[in-house]
Amino acid sequence: MATADEAGPVYSVSFRLQRTTTEVAFVSVPVTADLMVAQPDGSGRIDVIRLVQRAVEMGRTPGVAWEPEGQRVEPHPVQVPPPGPGRE
Repeated sequence: MATADEAGPVYSVSFRLQRTTTEVAFVSVPVTADLMVAQPDGSGRIDVIRLVQRAVEMGRTPGVAWEPEGQRVEPHPVQVPPPGPGRE
């Protein structure tokens, strides 16, 4: 049986991959007057668009406890040569 050195050169193909990590966090959004929309009958309802915006804003603040949920590795949609001497 031949070893790798005796078998001749070994060739390879470079493949660009991308890894996406998903994290989750829970935030408690206080229901404040600015999130309410007055109804014709005098009651109010929560403005869901504003509520979601507020939750996202809260998620961007320091101190939110983000936890890993999953990770996906797949081929990058744009394949280019790896960086190297003379390729920058």
